[in-house]
Amino acid sequence: MNLLALRSHNTALVLDLLRTAGPDGISRLELAERTALTPQAVSKITARLRGEGLAAEAGHRASTGGKPRTVLRLVPEAGHAVGVHLDRDELRVVLADLDGRVVGERRVPLSLGAGTETVLGAVVREVTEVLGGGVASTLLGVGVALPGPLDHARGVLHRVTGFPEWDGFELRDVLAARLGVPVVVDKDTNAAALGLAVGGERGSFACLYLGTGLGAGLVIGGIVHRGARTGAGEFGHQVIQLDGPRCPCGNRGCVEALCLAAIGRGDVAGAARVLGESAANLAGLLDIDAVLLGGRTITAAPEPFVRGVAAVLDARARREGAREGAVPVRLAPGGARAVAEGAAQLLLAPVFGRGDG
Repeated sequence: MNLLALRSHNTALVLDLLRTAGPDGISRLELAERTALTPQAVSKITARLRGEGLAAEAGHRASTGGKPRTVLRLVPEAGHAVGVHLDRDELRVVLADLDGRVVGERRVPLSLGAGTETVLGAVVREVTEVLGGGVASTLLGVGVALPGPLDHARGVLHRVTGFPEWDGFELRDVLAARLGVPVVVDKDTNAAALGLAVGGERGSFACLYLGTGLGAGLVIGGIVHRGARTGAGEFGHQVIQLDGPRCPCGNRGCVEALCLAAIGRGDVAGAARVLGESAANLAGLLDIDAVLLGGRTITAAPEPFVRGVAAVLDARARREGAREGAVPVRLAPGGARAVAEGAAQLLLAPVFGRGDG
């Protein structure tokens, strides 16, 4: 699959409309009207897409005059992407088609501290296994999401909290050489946020993920905001208690340390309040439309977290001039595999001109 050939702006517009039209399809005339392209340009693009197996006829539709219009649809199985979620203690791998539908999944326990060779070997093995259905020829590439900080542009890891041996590791290039396909690397929270944006979450929002660590994925105006050095969203190491407990990052009173300490002593309500205080700071700084909560610790007790964070935001983050008042808080959709699915979107989204991948 020639990913670069698919990434022209006009082709992405057509592909995205084919995808959103679903199995019912869309006519060339409608494509021209909705993209503002000429009918000739649309015909040329769709002919190429059909030749590459990415589009197919979905039947005919009655027209206001003349012969019925041919309707085209996306062929989801014509392309695939692998999403890898490399968590601190678990590896999850999904295979997604062009629609983003998961058609294969693998999950194994794996510690980031097991050493680079052990971790890389497990990733290569599980990616190979999930591709066992004979879809390798349609593979766009592999997206890998893991805890930050890291450099998304170069695919280089920085000092992952608790796992200093990864500092400076060129994960993208090493994995691409071993797998023989394009690889994109990003923070787990950014991948989750991208998945939400592609899946229909509108506007500007923060996706807060609390699991074995805490981070934030930020979407501003529909685009994942990574910052100049992929440093945006290092939410867990925001200091909110100057004399607080020591965090593994070296600071005191980090949100992550306070949240995990509260969870450790069984105080879910206390953890929710801490998360709410830091979320209120973020909402006040960025004027976001919503806060979405995810990660295994939150999904284990979603109701008290949503209620607790919402209570703090209601008290501290009421939006001036907005009729609806406080920034709304919701549970992020997608569950346990949201990060892995978002990692697959690192390859899929740019093909459809959605987000920046």
